[in-house]
Amino acid sequence: MSQPLWERTRRTVRDDIAVTAMDLFLSRGFEATTMDEIAAGAGVSRRSLFRYFGTKEDIVLRTLAGTGEAIRDALRARPADEAPWEALQAVAGSLATDGSWSSERELAIGRICLETASLRARRAEKHQGWADLLVPELAVRPASAPVGESAAQAILTAALACLDLATDRWVAGAGADDLPALFAEAVAAVRA
Repeated sequence: MSQPLWERTRRTVRDDIAVTAMDLFLSRGFEATTMDEIAAGAGVSRRSLFRYFGTKEDIVLRTLAGTGEAIRDALRARPADEAPWEALQAVAGSLATDGSWSSERELAIGRICLETASLRARRAEKHQGWADLLVPELAVRPASAPVGESAAQAILTAALACLDLATDRWVAGAGADDLPALFAEAVAAVRA
């Protein structure tokens, strides 16, 4: 079933604003770019811009909520007898090779996040927001001996720290390394 026209239009406008904003952030810098400049560049009013995005940070990190849902869906698709860490590593590898994943876009976002303290803080906040989605999926793994909510929360917290470390290293290396391999290396260090 197709989406209603208003929803497709809203998504298109939102995407256009985000593309304009990212272009401005990359050319002028995150801190130097104002919401007024983003609105003017996207051809929308300041008021309309704030209907789509409350802050500049929201624009940069707009994909993280969707990423949490994609991780949840990918976890659900994994074998029920797979342990939490193995499932998370398999999902990390599959998401990085997914056709919708753009290393160029992710590098650009990663660079801006590394350079901006408010974005690093917001990224951590968004990651913690994934807990409601991911902890229940991890708690029932493996199906033969579920780890439970507390262990799942601990695993997720550690996995997100590993993800942040791997992403930061990947960005610092300009994407030369394999992101899932960096994540696996961080996970191995935590689990050792």
